[in-house]
Amino acid sequence: MADQSYLDWPFLTPQHRALALSVDAWAAEHIAQEHSADVDAACRALVRQLGQAGWLRYAIGGVAYGAPGDAIDTRAVCLIRESLARHSGLADFAFAMQGLGSGAISLFGSAANRSAYLPAVAAGRAIMAFALSEPDAGSDVAAMQCAAELDGDAYVLNGEKTWVSNGGIADVYVVFARTGEAPGARGISAFIVDADSAGLEIAERIAVIAPHPLARLKFNHCRVPLTHRLGEPGQGFKVAMATLDVFRTSVAAAALGFARRALDEALQHATSRKMFGQTLADFQLTQAKLAQMATGIDAAALLTYRAAWQRDAGQKVTKEAAMAKMSATETAQQVIDAALQMFGGLGLVSEQPVERLYREIRALRIYEGATEVQQLIIARELLREYAAS
Repeated sequence: MADQSYLDWPFLTPQHRALALSVDAWAAEHIAQEHSADVDAACRALVRQLGQAGWLRYAIGGVAYGAPGDAIDTRAVCLIRESLARHSGLADFAFAMQGLGSGAISLFGSAANRSAYLPAVAAGRAIMAFALSEPDAGSDVAAMQCAAELDGDAYVLNGEKTWVSNGGIADVYVVFARTGEAPGARGISAFIVDADSAGLEIAERIAVIAPHPLARLKFNHCRVPLTHRLGEPGQGFKVAMATLDVFRTSVAAAALGFARRALDEALQHATSRKMFGQTLADFQLTQAKLAQMATGIDAAALLTYRAAWQRDAGQKVTKEAAMAKMSATETAQQVIDAALQMFGGLGLVSEQPVERLYREIRALRIYEGATEVQQLIIARELLREYAAS
């Protein structure tokens, strides 16, 4: 059983604690540790399950559309992701993409947009995706080439997007394209694009280390109604960053879930594995490693829930969210590696929990801003604050 003492930290309310315990109990009963070889079908099924259980309500904003509150509760999102990640990386992915994919609609969509999409997202009837990256524009958003040209009452999209999670199974994509109001990042706009839109093609399905639906999209004269633009023309970068500000901290929470599961597995194995007339846990080298793992997890958790609490309090969290993501994902990688090492050869066996965690954690150090990008964000914020003082 994972340590849940962090639920008593002052960052969290009694309602948050109850939510975390409820999600954990639900996941233990309903989420399988292993999924079928058909990852698309498994992901669709998880979205339906999460919607029916009511957890996807926390991924959107707006009471009128089925959410618990008008603003997205960052701490709730983090607690749900941490709990799901402990049980299943794919379940965490399914929840997270509903939030990331619809976040721009919650934050910038018109009342008509929100009514049309958010209730279906919350119920698990519509699968969402977030299409920002391109073959030559990942961390460097200003290098974006996918273009949207205004043509009467619609925009016409041409270009490509890649690394699109839920690509190939999504019902709706939030797509970012260059509209040319200004050079660089200031000339990008955001759009809602239905998956059945003419001119939208799934150009390639991408297989990755921890399988989940992923694709490259191609747009060929794809017409998108003017009413499907999110925010004002040229505000796409602002839309993307505001969405990532909500969900970047939750990536840290998912990493915590993976790390806590790895520590649980390590403790169980170390205390039961017999070696040289004693258990693995009796060796001081093992004890030192367990101490490092537990300390790293607590330190990352403090940064994570501080950032979530600050955002829910209405504070700017660009630096704090970057610190949380960097610390939690890097720490989780170290914790999981240490756990696998304790298992020896058994840790290399396919679909063993620590082997699965080893594959699942790796992407978190890259997506929604690689560790190196987080370092740049933190340093720039520090220098900006210093100059302002």
